[in-house]
Amino acid sequence: ADAVRVFVKGAPERVLHMCRWEDGPLQEQFRAVAEQMAAAGRRVLAVAEGAAPKSLASGDVPPPPQELEFRGFVGMIDPLRPGVREAVADCHNAGITVCMVTGDHPVTALAISRELGLADSPQQVITGAELTDKTSEELRAAIRQGRVFARLVPRQKLDLVQAAQAEGHYVAVTGDGVNDAPALRAANIGVAMGKGGTDVAREAADLVISDDNFATIVAGVEEGRVAYDNVRKVIYLLVSMGAAEVLLVALAFAVGDVLPLPLLPVQLLWLNLVTNGIQGIALAFEPAEQGILRRRPRSPTEPIFNRLMIERTLVAAVVVAGVGVAAFWWMIRHGWTAKQASNSLLLLLVLFENVHIGNCRSETRSALVTSPLRSPFLFFGVLGALAVHVLAMYTPLLQKVLRTEPVSLRTWLAMAGLASTVFLAMELHKWVWRWRGNPS
Repeated sequence: ADAVRVFVKGAPERVLHMCRWEDGPLQEQFRAVAEQMAAAGRRVLAVAEGAAPKSLASGDVPPPPQELEFRGFVGMIDPLRPGVREAVADCHNAGITVCMVTGDHPVTALAISRELGLADSPQQVITGAELTDKTSEELRAAIRQGRVFARLVPRQKLDLVQAAQAEGHYVAVTGDGVNDAPALRAANIGVAMGKGGTDVAREAADLVISDDNFATIVAGVEEGRVAYDNVRKVIYLLVSMGAAEVLLVALAFAVGDVLPLPLLPVQLLWLNLVTNGIQGIALAFEPAEQGILRRRPRSPTEPIFNRLMIERTLVAAVVVAGVGVAAFWWMIRHGWTAKQASNSLLLLLVLFENVHIGNCRSETRSALVTSPLRSPFLFFGVLGALAVHVLAMYTPLLQKVLRTEPVSLRTWLAMAGLASTVFLAMELHKWVWRWRGNPS
């Protein structure tokens, strides 16, 4: 009655080794049963019990249990959520390499990885025992070759994260347990499970998802790409048109007394704060481009003003400024008053903005393949910006402030035709960009 009993649960291969076996083949039979359960995708625990050493004092560290009586296996299954396999496939299409890193039995890991499409043979599963005492270079080689890692201890998970970072990867780690915390902390982005995760994992992570669903992470990647794209689109619109206005005024000054001041300061403010401002806000609501999850990830060190952005900005600014100065010079040479020429030039720049915002909707795809009705915010934003300027041309108060006036239908058509030149120039640049072998 005073005997102390020891109860053990753990990995089958460890617990079976601690048990007493009168029949040697019986142990192998139980080991085969455990592997069958693992092959069905179950997490398997072995359970055993036995007597503690009688000579053990209260302050002594107990030795590893031995001569236990085997009691059985417990098989637990956590089925894949609907859509997870598709989410993993989306990651592959998006250039994101997905690896499974787990403490489960290699057979269990292989069964689950088969469902996910990560591995289909035991040779593709790397165990923690194989990684023991590996050098940094050998761990980096394992990252290059393996996609499924099983029976890993927390330290090995951390080593794999550091090896992937040494290979130049931007690493995200998902986890929910205490043993995931070191890897979550070391990753570039640690993602913890908010519903079933431990407090330690949530504290170590950078991001916590509330539904514990891997597909949510993939959806977050997509939304992040949409947000980044839209930031670039808005910046491109504002900077290219702003640079065009600066260049236009500079060119007018460069020719000396031949041309009067093309635009008043208040007219420049009107362009930037009102018409361009309305369009910029509308462009921020642009929906995702087709195939956004089929693009390769950008480098974390890539600036917003990369080569493509700089080229596009220069092309648009030069075309808008060049056509604007040429039109202003023609109007002055043909007897238009400075007020008439400036009013028409202001209208031309507003129309340039309306046309150019179509160029901004995609960096590489033609504006002709994107329906203007796909983004109601943008469609009505463009119409609203044009309506506001038309109102300024017909409202006495705004006419006085902006020095605007109504123009003839012939002038409207001429200015609209000139504004289309920025569309033609950007379509040509997109074609040349693709022709040079750059990604679309």
